[in-house]
Amino acid sequence: MSATVAELRPGAVERTIDTVKSLIAKGGVTRPTLENVLKALQELAAKRELWTAAKYAPPEGEERQNRYLITEDPDRTYALYLNVMRPGKRIVPHNHTTWACIAAVEGTEYNYVYRRLDDGSKPGHAEIEQAKTVIVAPDSTGIALMPEDIHAVEIKGDNVIRHLHLYGRALETLNERFSFDIAKQTCTQMVMSVQTKR
Repeated sequence: MSATVAELRPGAVERTIDTVKSLIAKGGVTRPTLENVLKALQELAAKRELWTAAKYAPPEGEERQNRYLITEDPDRTYALYLNVMRPGKRIVPHNHTTWACIAAVEGTEYNYVYRRLDDGSKPGHAEIEQAKTVIVAPDSTGIALMPEDIHAVEIKGDNVIRHLHLYGRALETLNERFSFDIAKQTCTQMVMSVQTKR
């Protein structure tokens, strides 16, 4: 008798996380290492039957995002989430203070990557400018971010998107993140506006 999706998902996730841990143990948190981590995450995202609406429903009403925790280690490292977002969802420029990789299951996510122009020595002040746009889509590009990288997210078009987000530490533990206001040239502590579904 063939295994069900519910039976297949934990094994697929565990194998991916084991691969990621091995990559980071060997190479450390570097851009080349994270590119390989991203490839492993993209392979998991390509198993689209594991991430359907039957298990992970889209947001309802005026809500624009559901975030599902898929797995995390007991010490809250290697945290994997599935983000299900509707068009119109925007996330302001922010950093993570941990590494992150994003791979698409379905739909397109626009990531705007910024460079910081000031030296960060003045509390509450930040000058950033957009450096590039990375379009995260299935069977195509993903994005890998170092802890200090700054990006913003926008969902365009007409369709709900499903993307896997993998972080070095759980989002709920990241209390030193900043969100950035380009026009005001400010940065403030980022507060999570969406509660994770467990």
